[in-house]
Amino acid sequence: MRKDHSIMRESYFPQEETRDLQSRIYWLFGLIVLALCGLLLRAWYLQVVKGKFYYELSENNRIRVVETPPPRGLIYDRNGALLVNNVPSFNLYVVLGDMPDQTAALSRLADLIAMPQEEIVRRVTFKKEDPFFPIKIKDDLTMKEVAMIEGHGLDLPGVKIEAEFKRNAIHGNLAAHLLGYVGEITQAQLESGSYQDLKRGGIIGQYGIEQTFDAVIRGIPGQKRIEVDALGHEIRVLEVNEPQRGNDVFLTLDLNVQKVAEEALGGRNGAIVAMDPKNGEVLAMVSHPAFNPNLLSQGASSEAWEAILKDEGRPLTNRVIQGQYPPGSTFKIVMGAALLETKEASPASRVECRGFLHFGNRNFRDWKRGGHGTVDLHKAMVESCDVYFYEMGNRLGVDNIAKFSHLFGLGRPTGIELASEKGGLIPSTEWKRQARKEPWYPGETLSVSIGQGYVSTTPLQLAMMTNVVANKGVSHPPQLLKKIRNQETGSIEEIPTAEGKRIPISPETFRVLHASLAGVVSDPQGTANGSKSQFVSIGGKTGTAQVIGMKGGAHGKLPDKFNDHAWFVAFAPVENPKISVVVLVENGGHGGSTAAPISKKLIEAYLGIAPPLEPITVKSPAPPPSAVPSEG
Repeated sequence: MRKDHSIMRESYFPQEETRDLQSRIYWLFGLIVLALCGLLLRAWYLQVVKGKFYYELSENNRIRVVETPPPRGLIYDRNGALLVNNVPSFNLYVVLGDMPDQTAALSRLADLIAMPQEEIVRRVTFKKEDPFFPIKIKDDLTMKEVAMIEGHGLDLPGVKIEAEFKRNAIHGNLAAHLLGYVGEITQAQLESGSYQDLKRGGIIGQYGIEQTFDAVIRGIPGQKRIEVDALGHEIRVLEVNEPQRGNDVFLTLDLNVQKVAEEALGGRNGAIVAMDPKNGEVLAMVSHPAFNPNLLSQGASSEAWEAILKDEGRPLTNRVIQGQYPPGSTFKIVMGAALLETKEASPASRVECRGFLHFGNRNFRDWKRGGHGTVDLHKAMVESCDVYFYEMGNRLGVDNIAKFSHLFGLGRPTGIELASEKGGLIPSTEWKRQARKEPWYPGETLSVSIGQGYVSTTPLQLAMMTNVVANKGVSHPPQLLKKIRNQETGSIEEIPTAEGKRIPISPETFRVLHASLAGVVSDPQGTANGSKSQFVSIGGKTGTAQVIGMKGGAHGKLPDKFNDHAWFVAFAPVENPKISVVVLVENGGHGGSTAAPISKKLIEAYLGIAPPLEPITVKSPAPPPSAVPSEG
């Protein structure tokens, strides 16, 4: 019997069920295809789009490139005496990406190195963009700390110690403001575009010579490729490119003169600068109080930085180039030149000094009660007669005074190779109209005539003024770098002296100035006669600059911080000057009794005609003017 198969299919697989089954199969197939496409797209994304990223990530987990900082070039004085070198140091780093439990690891580390955990956290918080970037936590570990950390190496994944070089100022605080310090490059410096060849963590000069000549001294970093395990421990070194040490620099500084200057200033606040007037080379630069460059170069703690920044003595201020002070009677040198050049007075012109000058509705006092009597230019300079210069300043006018001040280099940065030099201020009618929106009053000229009022200069500017006088009109820019020794070739590059610039003042004017400035020291009535040398002729000018206005006789009743600043500018030998010196002692009283002896000591030491003497004993407070008649 023939079977009807169509009837059987319909009975076992109804048509509706068949279509439903086929539909499910199609959907299942579609889902499988979609899943496969998703997997393929994901594989393409991971392999092609993110392939480089994950490759580097995996390589970082296995192979790392570690930058090796170069030893910086050495710094010497002009005679080859070493000032700054590099010494071995064990430095502590952490790699956060290798720390499974950062909190526990950092807490453990804080106990071992006796550093507050908050300080460690502060340091790593700034720099954890790249989890595998080594972050320096502490420089110059002690051997005990090294031993303890190494002993707990298995408990401290991501912690490592690197043997590196640290910057070392051999003489500590000596010449700290000149030599400066180094530090890790900041984010702002990286973004400035001035350090395109550096990466995060690089060390650069941050202050002083270290900063100015950083590109010469810094050197070229090396690299090494290392293989590490899962916890960042070094397994083996794959490749090493040695760092290249920076070039050595020789400064114009004379270490012996610097030492004498530092010792002579002692613990007082102030500034000293000594120069060779014939070429502008800086022989000594002292700014006190100072700081320890080694402390800052090795990464001072936040507490140490805070203490430095809050110090009322402002130890980070280089008073030689950033301190702006009234020059006091040292300014009379400019006044003398202006008088002779403008013909407002001749050397024989005389003024009667009775101890004050009545001008307008007030009396302008002289420092000497009772006055100096009849005074010409020589006597006015030797005895520092204020009344003479009141009278002559009124004849000159403030704009003439400003013109000659600028000729001598006052009121403007000198261009020395140090950052953040200040310009001081030489007032004029135009300056006051723009800065104060007021006219100039004649009485103000009298204050300017004796280096007070609006006038402010830096000690370095006064040194430049002194150089011009010593050189009889020729001025050389200040110079700190004498030569460079190429580390690779050993060759020496001498730095030429900048050509001197002659200012338009006659030789006769300088002859008169030399005679009067020599008289300040050599004449019995000279305000610096107490510092007359038995061995060399010294020309100079004292200055006693008021810190605050006060009536006569009030000096001795005020706190020390309101005492006058003591100045002395000098050059020697007068006949053939080889050194110029400027000394400022803040609140030191009178230039003749406080600053001039320091200058004499420095001059004799540099010229090799007397051994360095013992430090000068600090005397404070200074006596009132009436008790020191030879001062001005």
